[in-house]
Amino acid sequence: MWCYRGGSISAEPRINDRIRVPEVRLVGPSGEQVGIVPLAKALELAQEYDLDLVEVAANARPPVCKLMDYGKFKYESAMKAREARKNQAHTVIKEMKLRPKIDPHDYDTKKGHVVRFLKQGDKVKITIMFRGREQSRPELGYRLLQRLAEDVQDLGFVESNPKQDGRNMIMVLGPHKKKTEAMAEAREAQAARKAERQGGQAAAEAPEADADADAAATETAEA
Repeated sequence: MWCYRGGSISAEPRINDRIRVPEVRLVGPSGEQVGIVPLAKALELAQEYDLDLVEVAANARPPVCKLMDYGKFKYESAMKAREARKNQAHTVIKEMKLRPKIDPHDYDTKKGHVVRFLKQGDKVKITIMFRGREQSRPELGYRLLQRLAEDVQDLGFVESNPKQDGRNMIMVLGPHKKKTEAMAEAREAQAARKAERQGGQAAAEAPEADADADAAATETAEA
């Protein structure tokens, strides 16, 4: 019975003298097909080009190897993965709870939160909570959800229509804007605010510098 012992299995490809096959299908530095050559010949070409011989398709017969700068390849791959993670966006479902007989001020406050969530590219689960005799008036909750959906229709749409869930009524709003777009716009706005602050600071420092120059000129004239 086979049993694995020891450290973890490496996911990195075999390179140079770690490749243990008699021949390989070789791909040149620019992606050109060299053809099937003995391993010794492939290693010789790698030395001539001052590159690495990297096994890129180990399961092929014979394995496919490419001439490349492996260190540079690993660095660029890591940077691409980092950028992809940075730009990766996970849609979050926020929740907002309302009462059927909510007063106008509270409604405006809750609606403001919903607007902010949708602008951020997040979905919003709206829950109307019924208590006591309110449970016999589901139309109150339905009308409130319709009103909210109409108030934010420029930013979102009804992804899941209102439905009764026990003592609650639930509706889900989806954003028109994708999460990645919202994140990009937020970064641009942040950069614009930073540039504006720096510009204002520079403008405020300019009169002080002029005043110092005038004072220095006066002192020189008096001397």
